[in-house]
Amino acid sequence: MTDRTNKIGNATSDNAIVETLGAFIRHHRLEQNKTQSQLAEEAGINRSTLAEFEKGKRSNIITFIQLLRVLNLLYVMEQFKISQQISPIQLAEMEQSKRKRAAKTKKVIKKSKSNW
Repeated sequence: MTDRTNKIGNATSDNAIVETLGAFIRHHRLEQNKTQSQLAEEAGINRSTLAEFEKGKRSNIITFIQLLRVLNLLYVMEQFKISQQISPIQLAEMEQSKRKRAAKTKKVIKKSKSNW
């Protein structure tokens, strides 16, 4: 892929992003030495749908996911996974509240029962 297709910024148009997705799929399809017909059949889509997707003319999130799955690229979707992050202040508060030492144990004197 060229530098132009690797850089996606806030000012990038929707059409440019769709073209980038198509270029991404095309690049990895060729890297895996698959024809459009092979990939389309494995993904369960029409070859013409794949051709239009690669050109950036047609986009569908389901089609994109199907293509990623067949190309073993689903890890790309990890970028969209939501994970809870702790702020530095919360982390510092948690560290302060942790135990620093073990408490002394109280000695318990057991009274023996007498047989009297």
